[in-house]
Amino acid sequence: MTQNIAALSPKKNILIKGAKLHNLKNIDVAIPRNKLVVITGLSGSGKSSLAFDTLFAEGQRRYVESLSSYARQFLGKLNKPKVDYIKGIAPAIAIEQKVNSTNPRSTVGTSTEIYDYLKLLFARIGETYSPISGKKVKKHTVTDVLNFVKNIEENTKLLLLAPVHIPSKRSVTQTLKILAQQGYARIKYKNEILRIDEINSTINHNFYLVVDRIIVKKDEDFYNRLGDAVQIAFFEGKGTCIIEAIATNKQTVFNNKFELDGIQFLEPNVHLFSFNNPYGACKKCEGYGNIIGIDEDLVIPNTALSIFENAILPWKSDTFKKYKDDLINNAYKFDIPIHKPWFQLSEEQKQLVWNGNKSFKGISHFFKHLEAKSYKIQYRVMLSRYRGKTKCPVCNGKRLREEANYVKITDKNISDLVDLPIDELIIFFKNLKLSEHNQKIAKRLLVEINNRLTFLNNVGLNYLTLNRTSNTLSGGESQRINLATSLGSSLVGSMYILDEPSIGLHPKDTQRLIKVLKDLRDLGNTVIVVEHDEDIMKAADVIIDIGPEAGTHGGNIVAEGSFNDILKSNSLTAKYLNGTLKIEIPKKRRTLTKFIKVIGAREHNLKNIDVTFPLNTLTMITGVSGSGKSTLVKNILYPAMQKHIGGYGEKAGQFTKLEGDLNQIEVIEFINQNPIGRSSRSNAVTYLKVYDDIRNLFTHEKLSKIRNYQPKHFSFNVEGGRCEVCKGEGEVTIEMQFMADVHLECEACKGKRFKKEILEVKFQGKNISDILNSTVDDAIDFFAAHGESKIVKKLQPLQDVGLGYITLGQSSSTLSGGEAQRLKLASFLVKGNRQSKSLFIFDEPTTGLHFHDINKLIKSFNALIKNGHSIIVIEHNIELIKCADYIIDLGKEGGKKGGSLIFEGTPEDLIHCKNSYTAPFLAEKLS
Repeated sequence: MTQNIAALSPKKNILIKGAKLHNLKNIDVAIPRNKLVVITGLSGSGKSSLAFDTLFAEGQRRYVESLSSYARQFLGKLNKPKVDYIKGIAPAIAIEQKVNSTNPRSTVGTSTEIYDYLKLLFARIGETYSPISGKKVKKHTVTDVLNFVKNIEENTKLLLLAPVHIPSKRSVTQTLKILAQQGYARIKYKNEILRIDEINSTINHNFYLVVDRIIVKKDEDFYNRLGDAVQIAFFEGKGTCIIEAIATNKQTVFNNKFELDGIQFLEPNVHLFSFNNPYGACKKCEGYGNIIGIDEDLVIPNTALSIFENAILPWKSDTFKKYKDDLINNAYKFDIPIHKPWFQLSEEQKQLVWNGNKSFKGISHFFKHLEAKSYKIQYRVMLSRYRGKTKCPVCNGKRLREEANYVKITDKNISDLVDLPIDELIIFFKNLKLSEHNQKIAKRLLVEINNRLTFLNNVGLNYLTLNRTSNTLSGGESQRINLATSLGSSLVGSMYILDEPSIGLHPKDTQRLIKVLKDLRDLGNTVIVVEHDEDIMKAADVIIDIGPEAGTHGGNIVAEGSFNDILKSNSLTAKYLNGTLKIEIPKKRRTLTKFIKVIGAREHNLKNIDVTFPLNTLTMITGVSGSGKSTLVKNILYPAMQKHIGGYGEKAGQFTKLEGDLNQIEVIEFINQNPIGRSSRSNAVTYLKVYDDIRNLFTHEKLSKIRNYQPKHFSFNVEGGRCEVCKGEGEVTIEMQFMADVHLECEACKGKRFKKEILEVKFQGKNISDILNSTVDDAIDFFAAHGESKIVKKLQPLQDVGLGYITLGQSSSTLSGGEAQRLKLASFLVKGNRQSKSLFIFDEPTTGLHFHDINKLIKSFNALIKNGHSIIVIEHNIELIKCADYIIDLGKEGGKKGGSLIFEGTPEDLIHCKNSYTAPFLAEKLS
């Protein structure tokens, strides 16, 4: 389907003529400007090629073209997208599916830039309070002294004094002589005014210099002269000056140093509040918030036990039992319940057990005692058993030096604010009352902070805190943080290109996301969304459907127009939307015979819940973002099962015990959306171990035998046959100091990765580069036609999970999170029946999937379950949830208000649960 785009105005439309990149079939597209446009279609149909590789790439290229000649020297080489022309393009901003940052210093606050504004706010209007008296620390200026004098009656006689500081190597007499030489005439000593040139008796060090004698007048000249004198007094008094009324001897001290209660305080500046700067970071943990120390979770591994039941593990042994006995014998004096599970103790009671007192030695003292004896091997071994990452004891995990927390805005310091959930933080800033002067200073900062907080709230992240580290976020949360960061900049006249912003979002929050996208459009931006979500499609002004299928069978525009126009078309998307095709609800749910049960899950926000996970079934974990799904599965079930099966694993979150048919599981696999390999060299065929078979084919060709080529000659990872200019990468990377690195096609091999002589070896008319550049679908047809069933068998699972469109040699770093996840699934399908009974855990496998591909995914899941495996899926997509045998619904809300078990059972029973947010959406699908 093509349009006559030559007749359209580039002022009202973005016009793309003849797009041919990747699998796009020379298509013409007109995208209306300042509208919400959804590009949809099967995975691999060409949506991203059009949105990111053509539109966004051209927008970026034109931006760089406007830069300096230094930047442009690379642009001769920078490839233009394969397109005849693009007109009416606006500055482009892309928000792609990026797997979250692994940097331990990156937090929600820093990545959204809210923390940068908070630092500025505290530096500009924060007030420092002394931790001793609680009084405000104030630094006096010349103006403060003048204002004080302005309130005194006219003709009052005053003295302006400065305390004299005598250097250690100088005597009083020498000091007086120097003061006289500087033009000063008088000092005040023991309530007497003495002329310097008349002093003949010895005086001690404590005296004041009389800088000026004042008779208060109410005119401008008087205040000008006084201002100069005060400045001199501050200088001579090393920061202190005194106004004394001659009649009463009453003194008023002014200090231009920042001190109170005998403490010199640090003046607030931006660096004081930065934990990424040595000036502001806590000296102990260097701004990380945690250190290697005695790990509380290792000392008290099972918090369901009481002190009496040996909750404190090191005191269980006969050698150290006396510490436990001391605690038990004295606990009644301090109201420490020794028969209550540890997790039910109050924070004060726990701290008392750790710190101890005069009646018993605490856990901390016990470990200090061990450290003192660490010259003995048994104590060193004992200490190593309990070492781990633990909250920094100095800053208590807040990352900043202590002085930063003396600075407050209306009773709250910056550490208090970053620990508040975003919905509570919004209320704090809404109710913030400032003086008129501070309001003027803070006005612009508060606008930025409130805007960004509102965006985070609107994209369903109201339960996060600003101090939450980025590497603990799920893929969907990271994506929406990137979205909120971009929206926070509120640009106008731009082109936003978003890659599935609905990932990880519960259907109830989709409407809020749609409102954010519409607000962005209404500001005067073109919003282009690559999306499969039905609600977002309904909200779009225009939908562009690309297909009809994926890979070489895609790349055409099959339908275009409003939601109603799409419904009338004949595309696969339309068939699923209008009900011609649908994802079938299973005729019969599998019966639950065996299960694993997690008792007392209470990590993060989980409320001490008992959850049953059935085996040999398809189980879904549902609930709003932040309800505790990842915590339950990723932080408790997965590491606990790893430990049960292999005896080791990551540290599990807090729970009481595992029970049930644990021995039915021999292997546990957590399949998340992280890339399959960090190297740009890893790809689908190397990951599935098919490449060895393909190289063997080429090694057995006649020309290979004549030239004595070995399998290594057909590898792009080792020297021999690969192009040595690009080292087998097919592209060279140019580092740009001021922006992202530029990847250019290798000029020696023209992106083919191999030397010319290697490419002369052909199998059935194709060389090794042709094979790597063919899609999985095409490769299966090619190898099947030439009787290579072994290779076909290994490639088939890629087609089964809906990855038939990716090329065999496509770098794993270019795969989206959902694609990486399905590639991992394919690798398990390759192993098939050979694998031991496994429990597979998937984190949102529908990411990036069209309805048609979800159908394929369900078939793959069923194949695994048929082979005797079990599957647990964390999911928000109702189309997949309705196919579950068993649903575990958590909630009801996210964050503090989440973590409860709302429902366990079949989808048919869930729809009657009044307390679940998932129920109404599921009821709609099951009806």
